[in-house]
Amino acid sequence: MAAQFRSYVWDPALIVAQMVLLQAGYYSSLGLWLALLGTLGSTGPSLQQVFSDEILGFSTPPGRLSMMAFILNALTCALGLLYFIRRGKQCLDFTVTVHFFHLLGCWIYNSRFPSTLTWWLVHVVCTALMAAIGEYLCMRIELREIPLNSAPKSNV
Repeated sequence: MAAQFRSYVWDPALIVAQMVLLQAGYYSSLGLWLALLGTLGSTGPSLQQVFSDEILGFSTPPGRLSMMAFILNALTCALGLLYFIRRGKQCLDFTVTVHFFHLLGCWIYNSRFPSTLTWWLVHVVCTALMAAIGEYLCMRIELREIPLNSAPKSNV
């Protein structure tokens, strides 16, 4: 069987390590954004802001700041997809996995399934942003030209 260009080898340890790394990056950057934006609203980051579905909303300043933090976190995690995943075809898979584990975390933290419409809207938008921007960035790297001339250049 002939070798393929960029052949994919099934490596479960790598996939699990990437998932753990991306999940840790998701919560780290979300905490950072909540802390930075909390200085605007004079509130500190809390687990309530990360996991509660009732805090997200347009009617209160902490709700709007939390929504902004989740949107900015999606953009930051798209960069995480670029640096840690590096495959455009896998960006959607890893994005949905990160948000699924966040859904499970919210469910466990609140002892009930998230039921507010704004929570679902924010996370659907964040999932779409993270996947689309991450895939775009990864595809830009994958579609770079491959240099064919390996001879050293001479300046004449």
